[in-house]
Amino acid sequence: MSCPGEAGDEKVKQLLKEIGLQIQELNMSGCYWLLGSTIDQVTRCKNMVKLDLSGCRLTSIRLSKILSALQNLRSLAIDVTSGFDSGQLSSECKATLRRVTELKQTLFTPSYGVVPCCLTLERLLLYFEILDLSREGTMLSGQLMVGESNVPHYQNLRLFYARLAPGYINQEVMRLYLAVLSVSTPKNLQAFLISVPGSFSESGATQNLLDSMAHLSLSALQLPKSWLNGSSVLQHLKFSNPFYFSFSRCTLSGNQLIQRILNGGNYLKSLVSLNLSGCVNCLSSDSSFRKAEDDIDASILETLVTSCMHLRHLNLSAAHHHGAEASGKHLCILLATLRHLCSLALPVCSIADVSKNSDQLLGQTVSPASTSTVYKGFGKKIRIGVPTYPRIVSEQTDSVGQISVFRILMESLPFLSHLELIGSSFSSAMPRNEPAIRNSLPPCLRAQKVGDEEVAAISLLRFLRSLTLAQLPATLTGSGLVSIGMKCQHLQVLSLANLGMMGKVAYMPSLCEMLKHCKCLKDLRLEQPYFTANALFFQALSHCSALQRVCIISRNGTFQFDAVMSFMDCCQNVIMCHMFTGESLTACRNLQRSIIQSFQKERPALNVVIFPLLHEGLADDIRDVPMMHLDEITLFKSRVAEQPPRLWW
Repeated sequence: MSCPGEAGDEKVKQLLKEIGLQIQELNMSGCYWLLGSTIDQVTRCKNMVKLDLSGCRLTSIRLSKILSALQNLRSLAIDVTSGFDSGQLSSECKATLRRVTELKQTLFTPSYGVVPCCLTLERLLLYFEILDLSREGTMLSGQLMVGESNVPHYQNLRLFYARLAPGYINQEVMRLYLAVLSVSTPKNLQAFLISVPGSFSESGATQNLLDSMAHLSLSALQLPKSWLNGSSVLQHLKFSNPFYFSFSRCTLSGNQLIQRILNGGNYLKSLVSLNLSGCVNCLSSDSSFRKAEDDIDASILETLVTSCMHLRHLNLSAAHHHGAEASGKHLCILLATLRHLCSLALPVCSIADVSKNSDQLLGQTVSPASTSTVYKGFGKKIRIGVPTYPRIVSEQTDSVGQISVFRILMESLPFLSHLELIGSSFSSAMPRNEPAIRNSLPPCLRAQKVGDEEVAAISLLRFLRSLTLAQLPATLTGSGLVSIGMKCQHLQVLSLANLGMMGKVAYMPSLCEMLKHCKCLKDLRLEQPYFTANALFFQALSHCSALQRVCIISRNGTFQFDAVMSFMDCCQNVIMCHMFTGESLTACRNLQRSIIQSFQKERPALNVVIFPLLHEGLADDIRDVPMMHLDEITLFKSRVAEQPPRLWW
C-alpha cells in the first residue's frame, strides 16, 4: 500500500484495521501529514515483512512499539530525527531488528540510528540530511549522541549505499560509519556506492577501505570524485558482471573508461546503468589539451555503445560533448544503436546538428554583438525574426529535406520514457542550503543552435513519462511543446528551465496550449526568469486533471493572487504548491496563508511554500519542506542513472 495524498488519518486507520493482518508489504513513505496515532496502527500488521516509514512522524518510543509487534519484519525504512534515543528501544524491538536484512535510514541528526541493532544486515542505505546550522544559527556538532554504540555490524553486507546532502556535518558523520567498515570489510560486499556533492577528502580509514576492496569483486560502484581523481583506485578494483557504474563529476578520461571500466571494450552484457554526468573528458582520448569546444572522440563512444548494447539508463549531461561532423559519427547517430534505452540525459550542445545550413542557425539571424546581448540578458532586448516550425513531426526537415540527427535518435529509441536535455552551463537559481543564484552562465555556441525543431522531435517518444528541458536558448515560439503535449499522452513529469531568451517568455502561448493536452501530468516544475503566473497560465494548467505538484521558480517573476486561488480550487488533487518569485514577502505570505486556510482541511497532505526567491531567508524557509517534495521536484538535478536500478523496493 502507498498512501495517496488525499488519504486522511481516519481512512488510513480504518484500512489498517480491516486488512492489517493481510498486509505483508506496506509503503507509507512520504506520508508526512499522518498523525502519530495513525502510524501506531501499523502494529495491527502482524505478518509484515517489508515496511517503509520514511517521512512519517516517528519517535524512538513509537518505533519501539511498532517493531515489537512485527516479528516477521525483514526490510525497514525510517527517519532518524532530533531526540532519537536507541536506549528507548525495547528488547522485543531489538529482537526484530536483529532479523532485519534490509535497512534504509535517513539521518536528520548525528546518530547511528538502529544500525548497531541490526546484526544480519545485507543491504544498508544511508541518506544524510543533517543541517550544519540550527534554526538559531549555531553550528551543530558531528559527534554522535551520548551513549550510542559505535559498532555497526557490517559482516554480512552485500550492498552499502550512502547519499550525502551538502554540508560539513554530513561528511563528518559519514566518516564515523566508514571507520567501522574500513576495519573489517565484508567479504561478500558486491555494491559500494557513495554519492557526495563537492569534495570528500580521503582519510587513513578510507584508504584502508579502498585497499581492502581490491580483494572484492564488485557489481556496482560509485565513489566520491576526490577518491578517484588522480588516483590509481580503478587499477586495483575488480568487477564481476557489473550492472551499475557512476563516475559523476570525475576526471575520467576516455582511455580509462575503455580500459578500466569497459574491460578493454569487451562485451558487457550485464551493464544496464551508467552515469558519466560531469565527466568532461570521458569521451576524449587525450584530456591534457582538450578544450570545451573540441569534438569528442567518436571511436570512444562507438566502443561504449558496442560494448554495452543492453544499457537502459545513460547520463552524459553536464559536459560539452560536441558531436563530430564526419558522416555517421555524430553522437546522436551512435547512441541510436542503444535500442534498449529507457532513460537518457544529454547536454544540449551534444544534439546540435552541425550539418545544418548556415542560414538556419539562430546565431546568424542577428549580429554577433546582438546575439551576445540577447543570450546573456543584459541591456535592451533585440527583436529577432521568429522562424515558424510545422507542428507535424514528419515535416521536421531542413530546406534540402535532410532529417536532423536528433530526430533520428528519437525515432530509434522506442522504449525511452525519461529524457533530459540540460545545458552544460545551466545552474538552477535555487541551490541547496544557500541563497539563490542571481546570475547564470551563457550557453555555448553549439547549444544556441538547438531550439523548437529539436523540441518537436521529442514528440516521437510515445511512451515518454518524464521530460526535462533546461537552457535551450533557441526555443522561440515553443511550437515543439505543443507537439509533445498532443502526442506524448503518458507524460507525468515536466520540468522546463530557462527556455528561449533571458528576460522574455515568448513560448508562453505554446506552453499553455501544450498543458491543455497533458491529462496525465502529475508534476510540473517551471524555472524561468520574468515569468508571469497569470490567469491564462493557470487556466491552461487547470486542464491537467491529474496534477499533484507545482513548483514555479522565477527571478523577477510575478503571480496573480486570484488566478492562483482559482487554480487551487479547480485542481483538487494538487497537494504541493511551491512558488519562488520576485514578489514581496508580504504578498507571498498573504497568498500562502490564504491557500492553507482555504484548502488544508480537505487536503491533509497540502504543502505550500510561497516566498521571494532572492530573500536572504529562503534557505531557512524551505528547511521544513517534506523531503519527498524537496528532493523530487523543488531542487533541480539530473535524475537519470542517479542511483542503481531497483535500489529500494
